[in-house]
Amino acid sequence: MKLFVDSANLDEIAALTPLGIVDGVTTNPSLLAKVGNDPRAVLKRICDLVQGPVSAEVVATDCEGMVSEGRELAAIDPHIVVKVPFGKAGVQACHVLAAEGIRVNVTLIFSATQALLAAKVGATFVSPFIGRLDDIGTTGMDLVRQCVEIFENFQFPTEVLVASVRGPMHVIESARLGADICTCPPKAIDALFNHPLTDIGLAKFLADWAKAQQPEG
Repeated sequence: MKLFVDSANLDEIAALTPLGIVDGVTTNPSLLAKVGNDPRAVLKRICDLVQGPVSAEVVATDCEGMVSEGRELAAIDPHIVVKVPFGKAGVQACHVLAAEGIRVNVTLIFSATQALLAAKVGATFVSPFIGRLDDIGTTGMDLVRQCVEIFENFQFPTEVLVASVRGPMHVIESARLGADICTCPPKAIDALFNHPLTDIGLAKFLADWAKAQQPEG
């Protein structure tokens, strides 16, 4: 399973990329607004850092506006994936952009029917928001399971990009279900490294080694 960073913070992304675990980045208008500066310049820097798919979201809400903005975003760098919100306008925009060879990530997916429609019009990625489903008492991972099953049934090339990830268990369940990608905020990625028994074991190894180096007598 590929791992994307859900952030527009260049320092956070630059700290994670040397680890060799980052396959791409997802951004949205809120994340870009937090870092300030020219959003397109930030997106270009992210592409230079990651050298993988970087989702950049449109802010237009009509099809014509999404298509126009999507073309502009795609021109920033070959690694850019245009992100459009699900809806009739978003589906139509995806259809147009995909036909032009522009990769599209259809976001704000909350049902399997939405994912199916996005896949039918050529979406490169669909982004089910599992954490937000969990927040309203629905099991978000059920949606991931449905998406994976449907795409496998009909051999859709569209990849399931699990979004709205809150912690390690979401990542584990996504991998077990066969999701293609999980996008996580940096804090969630940091949490993947942590286990108290690892820390205890390392401390014991070092203590034993230090004791062995002490001169006898």
